[in-house]
Amino acid sequence: MLLHVALPEPAELVVRNGEKFSDKAYLKFWEANPDLNFERNAEGEIIIVPAAGLESDYRNTDVVAQLATWAKKDGRGRAAGPTAQFFLPDGSALSPDAAWVSNESRSRMSEHERKTFPYLCPEFVIEVRSPSDRLKKAQAKMERWIANGAQLAWLIDGDAKTVYIYQKGRPVEIRKDILKLAGKGPVKGFTLRLQTIWDGLN
Repeated sequence: MLLHVALPEPAELVVRNGEKFSDKAYLKFWEANPDLNFERNAEGEIIIVPAAGLESDYRNTDVVAQLATWAKKDGRGRAAGPTAQFFLPDGSALSPDAAWVSNESRSRMSEHERKTFPYLCPEFVIEVRSPSDRLKKAQAKMERWIANGAQLAWLIDGDAKTVYIYQKGRPVEIRKDILKLAGKGPVKGFTLRLQTIWDGLN
């Protein structure tokens, strides 16, 4: 039986199945609920979250556009946005706000994975904090990306004009009031321009 969920108002909701949602059951849940935004945690629970809001979506669109434009010119990989999701080694299934996947990783995807959720962790991930995101929870998600294989991850807090930079084996670097941020490692050569993100809808 497919489970269809309706949220009466914006709220984070945890869906439990009595046991862990398997990958197969999770994909069926996804097919039955195409209008919901959700992820699966490492415990096998489905977490349904509210929409980010207009300004956060504007900022996110800006980030994805910049990364996608660079990726096309660079040619070493492809960019993805917030509707993409990845099955990670710890059992979670997460969606980044923006991600970059190398051609090498992409070549290992099956046709089914290309149409649904691949079993891989993007080399580079960006998350844009929305009004519903508690900072500690957003930071915990960044740590999860790194623990599952991301080489570089940025958490952008537009209202605070702050970027948290994550790399495996290194302390978190915090940058404030910067106008651009250069990529490292897998996305060396990419530069994210932040002025329009800081400005938001002002």
